[in-house]
Amino acid sequence: MYEDKKPKRHTPEEAKLKAANFCAYQERSQKEVRNKLYNLGLYPDEVEDVLADLITDNYINEERFAKAYVGGKFRVKKWGRKKILLGLGPYDLSAYCIKKGLAEIDEDDYLMTLEEIVIKKSESLHESDNFKKRNKVATHAIYKGFESDLVWEVVKRLVN
Repeated sequence: MYEDKKPKRHTPEEAKLKAANFCAYQERSQKEVRNKLYNLGLYPDEVEDVLADLITDNYINEERFAKAYVGGKFRVKKWGRKKILLGLGPYDLSAYCIKKGLAEIDEDDYLMTLEEIVIKKSESLHESDNFKKRNKVATHAIYKGFESDLVWEVVKRLVN
């Protein structure tokens, strides 16, 4: 009834076109594209050749990927640096690319975002015990990936 279908083996030219479309849709890391090429049935030497072509044609740029990833996670999901760093882990990026990506976060924006998170969480809690309230707010902000010393500094200043 259910047959195991073997995936069609693509030629390197077909795979390059598919990978180029994959990269054109959104920024991708080398690791993501490499996995995609293996899934298309390419052999290791073909995968590396196609990857080299895609890098040369500027479809893949790890620094650009890191900047897009960091920017998106910070602005849209409001993640802190620690959670973003953890999220970047599986992509096997170089320390240089990660550093360039994290440099995209403006320090003033970072503090403002943390303050917004603290205020919003504080207002949503109906806790009479100030100690418990501060603890819950801080835990929430730390979970979002912000550095604990920075979180506590902001929580002590804003949560009464």
